[in-house]
Amino acid sequence: MERWDGDRIRARADGLAALLTDTVASGASVGFLAPLGHAEAVDWWRERAHAVASGGLAVWAALDATDRVTGTVGLDFPGRPNSRHRAELVKLMVHRSARGQGLGRRLLTTAERAAAADGRTLLHLDTETGSPAERLYRSAGWTVAGTIPGYAATPAGELRPTTLYYKRLDDGPGG
Repeated sequence: MERWDGDRIRARADGLAALLTDTVASGASVGFLAPLGHAEAVDWWRERAHAVASGGLAVWAALDATDRVTGTVGLDFPGRPNSRHRAELVKLMVHRSARGQGLGRRLLTTAERAAAADGRTLLHLDTETGSPAERLYRSAGWTVAGTIPGYAATPAGELRPTTLYYKRLDDGPGG
């Protein structure tokens, strides 16, 4: 697992797109409706490459033994002066063929450690209420902040609630 720069994301956009389309096809609510075309997924990743190059986003990718992208996680860094202490965990995705092997946990831990090393003291995320991802976040010590009904559509277009989570990375003030 390694942190990828904008050039690497552009160069590996096809493999990243394959992961994204698999994630959507498996029913995960990651911001897209099904069916998600490969070209649309490639374009989306290429747009992320610009955010990575500008420092507003960090992306880690995991590869299998055949060099296929099997997972990703990102940290979205807000640009406002009053929010430099936090980041949003985004697009934690694991290919269906790699699920159940601890990759999601390793990706999550990688992002948390990188955020702490960067001086971030607070992480937050949102995920579909009742999704398998919720079990991961709860078991990793994330705290529920609340639930918003009908917040996002599943890949099939059904409006579902979203649960907001946060995790303090220090014991400092403001917690």
